[in-house]
Amino acid sequence: MSFDTSTLYLFATMVAGMLGAMLLFFGNQEKIPALKWWGSAYLLGAASVAASTIAGAMLGEIASQALNVAGFIACGMVWNAARVFHGRKPNIPGLVLGAIAWVGTALTLPPEQQMLKLTIGAAIIAIYACLTAAELWRERRRATQRRWPALAIPVLHGCVLLLPILLGNLLRPHDAAFGNSIWVTVFSVELILYAIGTVFVIFMLVSDREVTAHKTAASMDPLTGMFNRRGFAEACARVIEREAQAGRPVTVMIFDIDHFKSINDRFGHPAGDEILKLFSAVVVNSLRITDLSGRIGGEEFAALLPCSLEEGVIAAERVRECFQASGIVCEEGAVETTVSIGVAGGPAGTELEVLLAAADTALYQAKRGGRNRVEAAEELPLSLENWRRKTAGLAPQARERQIAA
Repeated sequence: MSFDTSTLYLFATMVAGMLGAMLLFFGNQEKIPALKWWGSAYLLGAASVAASTIAGAMLGEIASQALNVAGFIACGMVWNAARVFHGRKPNIPGLVLGAIAWVGTALTLPPEQQMLKLTIGAAIIAIYACLTAAELWRERRRATQRRWPALAIPVLHGCVLLLPILLGNLLRPHDAAFGNSIWVTVFSVELILYAIGTVFVIFMLVSDREVTAHKTAASMDPLTGMFNRRGFAEACARVIEREAQAGRPVTVMIFDIDHFKSINDRFGHPAGDEILKLFSAVVVNSLRITDLSGRIGGEEFAALLPCSLEEGVIAAERVRECFQASGIVCEEGAVETTVSIGVAGGPAGTELEVLLAAADTALYQAKRGGRNRVEAAEELPLSLENWRRKTAGLAPQARERQIAA
């Protein structure tokens, strides 16, 4: 069973049109601008190719060139869709540059240079395909083995697009039967596969981004923008493993904002939220970019530093002093901004829970010692399991009374 070229082109445009409508629908549903760009590009390109295939012989020169211009603009829209997907602004001059280059080619070259015109047109589309691949490759958060389809499909399309035209232009320039050869049939089939393959890549990229966004949301505290307990633990595990391989120690801090409950009672929860955001900013600005920090409880924060205990104590003092100096004054009066900090360090490979247990003990000592101070753990807990049973059996009210004692 065989199909002529026109039938294959029409089938390709039908597939592209349906995929474009699907992309446009999902773009509107999910509020994703890049999908709207991709969907509009598919619809515009499919409409121009379909009109040229069905009524090309009946159209005048101006109408025929207008359809070609629409096709080149569609290629530019695909490139811009990739830009928008990665948060970049659309390149409007680049969007129409290919169409302008084609119009200049059509007006400059004589009619007998039809094969050269086709070659230039194919080159323009191939350039857009490579630009699209380059934009998709910019996504550095994806692993290389998972990014390769985003690069390979546009580049392969550009190569297959150029191949039959270049072969006809260079090897068989005077063979009129070349237009019906196997190469043109392969090109027609490739258009279908490219349309389907590109949509697959688009949805793969969108799905990966959505999964990443959900993972990020699950590991971040929405109020402060820091890691939550889960995200902090996962990030710390990676850092501890890395430092263990290098034989370097790590230090953990636990911060507890002093008298936070009374701040909420006296000034209201909005003021309490502002204190939490202020403290998170102080922690981030006072520590190094390589240090990790997170909110692990209501007014409790933690940090992990790849350094010795002595360096960790110095960093903790810096946080304490900065927070104390950043007092807030509201209508009800001045808000006391002090924090108690427990610090614990351990040799390379010490588990995070062991360090947190020691830092927690040091934090209680800082609270009992008058608050607004830094205490370093004297030693790591001998039995983490015993510490867990002890803290699990201590009700929150009892812990508060113990701290206040």
